[in-house]
Amino acid sequence: MTSELWRKLCSEAEDVVRKEPLLASYVYACVLNHKDLQSSLSFILANKLSDDVMPVVTVRELFEEAYGASVEIIDCATSDILAVFERDPAVNTFLPVILYLKGFQAIQVHRLAHFLWQGRRKELALFIQSRNSEVFGVDIHPACVMGKGIMFDHATGIVVGETSVIDDNVSILQQVTLGGTGNEQGDRHPKIRSGVLVAAGAKVLGNITVGEGAKVGAGSVVLKDVAPHTTVVGVPARPVGTTGESAPAQTMDQSIFWEE
Repeated sequence: MTSELWRKLCSEAEDVVRKEPLLASYVYACVLNHKDLQSSLSFILANKLSDDVMPVVTVRELFEEAYGASVEIIDCATSDILAVFERDPAVNTFLPVILYLKGFQAIQVHRLAHFLWQGRRKELALFIQSRNSEVFGVDIHPACVMGKGIMFDHATGIVVGETSVIDDNVSILQQVTLGGTGNEQGDRHPKIRSGVLVAAGAKVLGNITVGEGAKVGAGSVVLKDVAPHTTVVGVPARPVGTTGESAPAQTMDQSIFWEE
């Protein structure tokens, strides 16, 4: 799947060069000068994250180390690209996902931070988290466990706490917080199960579970478990009916249907 996607990305890149020569050098540097997706992503992300303290060559070596040590990381990146392409109506080609969409890019940076965290390189993982927050406006603790096929739509202001878990095929929009309820220690953050849609501005707080295929309405504050395939809205959030679909994350339908 990754190799097929890479061929499509290269084809789209060549098309952009033909149509918009002013972008030729940029597209060559980011895509066409590379042999595979991991090389391209390591270049793009390292150039985004590097600063006066951590040069681009060093950051790129970290990405390449992670990709070399774990094939799963690049497989997850492939699934994330496909998720954006399938769910975002503003995206009709694959190339913009890796070049421009900061939600996708922030997730890939988190995957590096999580790799470092698991390798007991916690200080470096926290540095990468900090740069992720500064560059993309997305703050994800390196310990957060994240599946594949994840979409952060728009992404600005998303905050994800240390003991959060985000399962496969989840969609989260801007200004969402997966946080704690205070300064408690231990397992204190939400568990977001497969197929869930967390709409814009929602806050999900505490060691609670949002069940498979559930939907959290925009601006809601969720303080209790959400049953699978249930829609919750409000402050505090309460159930208002079923989602009527197996995976709201796929359709990105933020509308609410009330059941009396």
